[in-house]
Amino acid sequence: MIFQKSLILTTAILLSSVGLTACDQAKEKPSEGEANSLQTIKKNDVIRVGVFADNPPFGYVDSQGKPQGFDVALAKKVAKDLLGDENKIEYVVTEAANRVEFLKSDKVDVVFASFSVTPERKEVVDFAEPYLKASLGITSPKNSPITDIQQLENRTLIVNKGSSSDSYFSKNYPKVKLLKFEQNTDAFNALKDGRGDAISQDSTYALAWAAENPEFVVGIPQIGNEDFIAPAVKKGNTELLNWLNTEIKQLRTSGEIQNIYNQTLKPIYGDKVDSQIFLKVSDE
Repeated sequence: MIFQKSLILTTAILLSSVGLTACDQAKEKPSEGEANSLQTIKKNDVIRVGVFADNPPFGYVDSQGKPQGFDVALAKKVAKDLLGDENKIEYVVTEAANRVEFLKSDKVDVVFASFSVTPERKEVVDFAEPYLKASLGITSPKNSPITDIQQLENRTLIVNKGSSSDSYFSKNYPKVKLLKFEQNTDAFNALKDGRGDAISQDSTYALAWAAENPEFVVGIPQIGNEDFIAPAVKKGNTELLNWLNTEIKQLRTSGEIQNIYNQTLKPIYGDKVDSQIFLKVSDE
């Protein structure tokens, strides 16, 4: 894996794959408050996007050092519609715990990183129109499945620090012991080597991971309320927010988001999973 925590993907391989260089990005530094405005993005001719690097099939780095996944493909489409070229993206690796901070500190213009919309998060960032929906799921070993949430009392549940799972179980199930990790790779390695009894992730990712790891099963496919997943921008960045709202609506109604699902997620979920379980986020 070629990424480092909380660092821009500046390795030579990745930069060459997206057609960017450090010099291209070292343009005139805008004043605070203008760093991620729509006009500044157009002026700099690049959009800085926060993505996951170890969250397949939504955001990950492939063996050739290229960002891939549903979120990445959607971000590319946004870049193409905004700047005329899907490669005019500066990818910034983020993790669940620092998505908000990256927006606040102007390290990124927008986050496409399986970002669930919650009341708490809406207080600190602005979410655009959603493009997916998901609930929380519980994955556990097939030979010792967790099928009821009460089974987790006084047992160890693996979560990502700062994730919806972290918040949900910390608030609602204090008797569940939480083992927290920054990165998905470390979290799932902990499940594989038995450091936890189960792991909680967004149901979309839980189902995808279990499909690739048949010795595990999603014993609880849905916990709590369904959450929408949406792009996020810095609080108060109304100009970019309004543009994204229009863009995401158009991509939904035109069928482009369905096409992205077919390309990136359907090979994982197959025909047994109705795509509308994830994609129907409005009555349009």
